[in-house]
Amino acid sequence: MKAGALLVGLTFAIASSGESRDEQEHACRGDAFHFCASAIPNKEKIAACMKQHYDELSPPCKAMFDRPAKGGQKS
Repeated sequence: MKAGALLVGLTFAIASSGESRDEQEHACRGDAFHFCASAIPNKEKIAACMKQHYDELSPPCKAMFDRPAKGGQKS
């Protein structure tokens, strides 16, 4: 159940990068569970959490996001 909610949350959290849903999930699943498990299944909270942890994300997951501006806001 949580994995499905995570996928939906990641789909909305990740910037439109032309990557498929499977690629997004594969790139960020571990990071989302590691950093943002308490936010699941709330997609807005997952998105905010992942952006807060941008500098700590794995390189493949980081590549799925636009780099946030200082202060955690996406540019």
